[in-house]
Amino acid sequence: MKPLIALYFFILATIQLGLLVGVYHYYRSQGDVKPSSYWMSSLAVSVLGLFIFGAGILTIEDIDSPSFSFTIANSLFYATAVLQMIFCTSLNQRMPNTTRNILLGSVLVFAVFFEFMRVYGTFQIRTIFMCVLASLFYGWQIYEIRIKRRSILSRQLAYLQFATAAEMFFALGRLMILIITTLSMRRVEQIPQALILFTILQMVMNTLSFIAIGNYWAEQIARQSARAGLENEEIRSLLGERESLIASLLRANKTAATGALSASIAHELNQPLGASNLNIQFLQKKIAEGELNPKLAEEVLAALLADNQRAANIIKSLRAIFTESKLEAEKVAVRQLIDAVLQITNPETHSKNIEVLLKLDAEFEIEVNRNEIQQVILNLMNNAIEALSISSQADKKITIVSQGLANTWQLSISDNAEGISADDQVRLFELLGSGKKTGMGLGLWLCRHIVTRHGGEIWYEDVVSGGAKFVFTLPRDASALS
Repeated sequence: MKPLIALYFFILATIQLGLLVGVYHYYRSQGDVKPSSYWMSSLAVSVLGLFIFGAGILTIEDIDSPSFSFTIANSLFYATAVLQMIFCTSLNQRMPNTTRNILLGSVLVFAVFFEFMRVYGTFQIRTIFMCVLASLFYGWQIYEIRIKRRSILSRQLAYLQFATAAEMFFALGRLMILIITTLSMRRVEQIPQALILFTILQMVMNTLSFIAIGNYWAEQIARQSARAGLENEEIRSLLGERESLIASLLRANKTAATGALSASIAHELNQPLGASNLNIQFLQKKIAEGELNPKLAEEVLAALLADNQRAANIIKSLRAIFTESKLEAEKVAVRQLIDAVLQITNPETHSKNIEVLLKLDAEFEIEVNRNEIQQVILNLMNNAIEALSISSQADKKITIVSQGLANTWQLSISDNAEGISADDQVRLFELLGSGKKTGMGLGLWLCRHIVTRHGGEIWYEDVVSGGAKFVFTLPRDASALS
């Protein structure tokens, strides 16, 4: 009978060893989803305990006084239950280190206590003690698995819960058999067949619980693979969308500048159109009140005409740039160009206490498109005004210097604000390259476009005393330009 019982334990140990080897093989091959170290340790300890227990049965003579190997085997079974319980708890939450260390340390306490019972106790007392202890562990495991199943749908956890409940059932069955048995047992042959059967079945259920945990891990790998597949599909979809977007951007490349400039032009048009709207409202108010006299009407209408002409000039300049039409140049006095711009910016410079200093060659003339060059000067002036409006500088100044050379004309507009950072200077003249939330009307990109269209150059310089300086040059004679 002893060889048969030992054989049962050896068979279960071999099955669990095969599971451990297989799991370890996949443990090394998997990178994302690893099996719990508590479960693998529990399985390894269980295998060792089963082999030692089976070997001990072969040599046992008196079951009331077994060899020390039974203390080792039962201590390993206790460690198996502790590790498996920690694993089940870890399914829901991370067990505190203190609690975990106490449970693992209890293995030594158990070994000492069981050794005392091996020497001074009986087979029935030791078995009752193990059954009660195992039932407590199984109850805890069932509770933790049940909590986990509320948050995740897993067939393998259901199998694990069933196998653990069966382990608890057979452990309690062994306990009842021992309680109702009055016979004294000294040899293996005297152990009731029902007790042996329930013990073997409890170990079988324990093996099935290990298999269920292994399948749960495989289930997690399958879910991870499914999620990875979905993520890969989403990535492929995003890559497809990106390629489509790039293709769309490439198709729209020729019109991108037009769209950006249109938005900037809208900002510029708001100035004359807004002024026109105010003058119209003022005119309507005076007419309604009967206070409109010819002189006032003439002034308002002149202002409306000027604002209308400004808007028309902006549109005309834009149309010429978009169509790359022939440059319509005329001889213009430099002073007239600057005075026309100052007439527009004077109200804003006065309201913000900005002093405008002029150093001009009054009699110098150049051949340019009047409206386009005025737009460049106006844009640079607005740029300087905007920089000074947010500057902490107390004495705010804008300096305009005009200098005529042999075949070229040079104009610089500088301010004494904080200047432009080195990072922003790199993309200063790029389309929509400004990092400011409020743009400079048509932007420096359009300024460069207009200046280049006239055969000139434009660049930025830092002012030594602090501030920004924009300089552009134009050829004096533009008759050869298109």
